[in-house]
Amino acid sequence: MLLWARQALLTLLLPTLLAQGEARRRGGLQGRNTSRPALLRLSDHLLANYKKGVRPVWDWRKPTTVSVDVIVYAILSVDEKNQVLTTYIWYRQHWTDEFLQWNPEDFDNITKLSIPTDSIWVPDILINEFVDVGKSPNIPYVYVQHHGEVQNYKPLQVVTACSLDIYNFPFDVQNCSLTFTSWLHTIQDINVSLWRSPEKVKSDKSVFMNQGEWELLGVLTQFQEFSLDSSDHYAEMKFYVVIRRRPLFYVVGLLLPSIFLMVMDIMGFYLPPDSGERVSFKITLLLGYSVFLIIVSDTLPATAIGTPLIGKASSEGRAQAGEKPAPSHLPCVSPPIPGHTGVYFVVCMALLVISLAETIFIVRLVHKQDLQQPVPAWLRHLVLERIARLPCLRDQSTSHRPPAASQATKTDDCSAMGNHCGHFGRSLDLEKTPRGRCSPPPPPRGASLAVHGLLQELSSIRHFLEKRDEIREVARDWLQVGSVLDKLLFRIYLMVVLAYSVTLVTLWSIWHYS
Repeated sequence: MLLWARQALLTLLLPTLLAQGEARRRGGLQGRNTSRPALLRLSDHLLANYKKGVRPVWDWRKPTTVSVDVIVYAILSVDEKNQVLTTYIWYRQHWTDEFLQWNPEDFDNITKLSIPTDSIWVPDILINEFVDVGKSPNIPYVYVQHHGEVQNYKPLQVVTACSLDIYNFPFDVQNCSLTFTSWLHTIQDINVSLWRSPEKVKSDKSVFMNQGEWELLGVLTQFQEFSLDSSDHYAEMKFYVVIRRRPLFYVVGLLLPSIFLMVMDIMGFYLPPDSGERVSFKITLLLGYSVFLIIVSDTLPATAIGTPLIGKASSEGRAQAGEKPAPSHLPCVSPPIPGHTGVYFVVCMALLVISLAETIFIVRLVHKQDLQQPVPAWLRHLVLERIARLPCLRDQSTSHRPPAASQATKTDDCSAMGNHCGHFGRSLDLEKTPRGRCSPPPPPRGASLAVHGLLQELSSIRHFLEKRDEIREVARDWLQVGSVLDKLLFRIYLMVVLAYSVTLVTLWSIWHYS
C-alpha cells in the first residue's frame, strides 16, 4: 500500500518537475543569448554556413540582377598620344543575396549590417576599357539589408582606352565609354541594369570638380546584349562620359600670338618694294614664328592617328583598343585627316613663306641694274594697261609716258647742238675758201682746235646723260610694273588670309556652340 502511494505521488509530481526543468533551461539559454551583442549574433547567424563561392540564389534558373551607377568626380588626365583617359568616379552597385536574409525582430530590430566583402559572394563586374590599374582606395565592407540587398559603394580611379579625336583642338569634345559587364557569367546567370534613371545619370554633376581643363557635359547610358558566339550572351551597361575642353588658355597662348605675327606680316607689305628692308623684315617674322612653334610644341596635344587643326601629330604608332561602336543617338567623332603637323600652323607657316617669296620676286623685279633690259611690250600691256585698270588698282592705272617737256628739251638741245656744229662746220669751210678783200680775218687755228675739243667733250657728256636717262626710264618702268604687281599680289594674299581666318572662326564657332 505504501509502495503504491509513493508511485502515485511520483507520477503526479514528475510532469511538474520536468516542466520546471525545461523552463529553467530555456531561461538559461535566453539569458546567455541576451548577453551577446545583436550585431555579433546576426553576423554569426548569416555567415555560419555561408558559401561565398556559390551564386546566392535558391533557384539556379533565376539570374542575379546587378544594378550599377556611376558618378563622375574628376577628369584627372587626357593622354591624346596614347589614347588614354584617366577619371575618378564614384561607383555603386547592388544585388540581392538570397542567403543573407533575416527577421529584424529576432535581432534587436537590426535592418542593415556591414560585413566584410571577402566573406560574401561578389559579382565579377569589370570595365572592358581598363588598360591600367588605378590608385583606388580599398573599401573592405559592404552593406546588407535584412531582405538580402547588398550595397557595394567604392571610389575608383579608372584608366581606360578611349578613341580621342583632337582635330577640333582646342574646341574639341571627347566621348569616352565605360562598359560594365560580367567577365565570365552569361546573362542567364548575371544580368546588368541601371540603378537610377538615365535622365538623372546624365545631369548629375553634383560632385564633379569643375575647375580643371575639361568640362563635363553629361553621362549618357545604354544597355545592350552581345555574344561572342551563337550560344553565350552577355549583358553590359555602357556609360558615355562626354567632356569638352575649355579653350581660353590655348586661344590666349597659341592663337593670339600667331594672329599677331600674321598681322605684322600683312603690315610688312606697306614697306616700299624697292627697299631691302622688306626682305629682312619678312625673314625675321619667319624665324620668329619658327621659334614660337618650338616654344609651344610641348603645349600642343599629340596624336598618333591623325592631324589636329591646331597642334601636332606623333609619328609613333599605337595599338588600337578594341571598342564597340557608339550608338547612333550618341555624339560621334569623325575620323581625322592623316598627317604629322597641325593644319593651322602649317597654313600660317606656308602663308609666311609665300609672303617672303612674293617679296623676293618684287625686289628682284625692281632692283636697279645698269644692264637691265627694257620692259617687254607684252608685259607693259598686261600690267600697265590691263591689271592696272582693275578696280582695286585704279589709283595705279596711269601708264608710263615720257614727259613732253623733257622730250622738247632734248629736241631743243639737239637742235641747238646741231646748229652749233653746223656753224662750226661752216667756219671750217670758210677757212678753206679764198679770203676776199672785205672778208674778216679767220680765227686763230689754236682756238679752233680748242673749240673742237670742247664740242667733243660736250657730245660725250650729252651721250652719257642720255644713257643715264634711258637707264632711269627703264628702272622707272620696272618700278611701276613691280609696284602694280606688288599691289595685286598683296590684295590676293590679303583675300586668302581673310578667307582662311573666316573659315577658322566659323568652324570654331560651330564646334564651340554645338
